[in-house]
Amino acid sequence: MTSVTSDQTPGRGAAFLVYVLYLLSIPSAAILALVGVIVALSSRDGASPLARSHLDDQIRIWMITFWWGLFLLVAGGIGAVLTFVLIGFPILWIVGGLGFLVMVVFTIKSALGLLALMDGQAR
Repeated sequence: MTSVTSDQTPGRGAAFLVYVLYLLSIPSAAILALVGVIVALSSRDGASPLARSHLDDQIRIWMITFWWGLFLLVAGGIGAVLTFVLIGFPILWIVGGLGFLVMVVFTIKSALGLLALMDGQAR
């Protein structure tokens, strides 16, 4: 009888790749995050339960970040228009701060997920 080690579990490599793409997404202006979520979506079907939990969590993280980014983009546009009446400047500061916070949370969640994957823990 052969045992399957954590290195041989189906989908583990894809989950690792997605975490790396997520961590490299900041210097790439989120292009690599988009590639990462596409990889995660296409790799879910044949993945083991451990890898599937990571892939599902990666998709969830990306979707939350996407919707926050879209909200902040709209709020930033409104703030830019409202700079003519000076109320837009504080709105732009708040949008910038929240955008930075979303980026930090995305990076931390990706790094913690990668560490959990390397330890063989589910997400």
